[in-house]
Amino acid sequence: MSLASSTVVQRFGSKSQLLRAALLHAWDRLDDATASVVAEASLDAAGVVDLLVALSGEYEANDYADQLMVLREDLRDPVLRARGEAWIATLAAAIEERLTDAPGGANGLGELVVAQWQGSLILWGFTRSDPLPQLVHRSLEALLHRVIVSRV
Repeated sequence: MSLASSTVVQRFGSKSQLLRAALLHAWDRLDDATASVVAEASLDAAGVVDLLVALSGEYEANDYADQLMVLREDLRDPVLRARGEAWIATLAAAIEERLTDAPGGANGLGELVVAQWQGSLILWGFTRSDPLPQLVHRSLEALLHRVIVSRV
């Protein structure tokens, strides 16, 4: 099936607007998936690990680099970047809600955990030494154990 460029221009105005619409749709899907996983995760450190392992299920080894190329568009476009910022804030708040027993409270800990999680995804992209869910679980469990000094 081919699509006439005049149809694209009529519907979206430009190629960049088409790309933005597609990526906004992807953000909508990620927001829905995040809300679902957050609703199911227990309100403790183990729930944080479960939540982020579940969200990691979207990553496949062979197309991870392509997904990073798409991230470039999210970082360049202010509307898409705002969606990413809102998603991080939502995720950080859900994490902090589950880490209220951290010494000194959980304020700011959510972003630290999100950064650790995203960093572990990048490391996995290079090493692929373990299945991604196992790597994420181990990485987050180690971090949370050190932060809250209890068994996750």
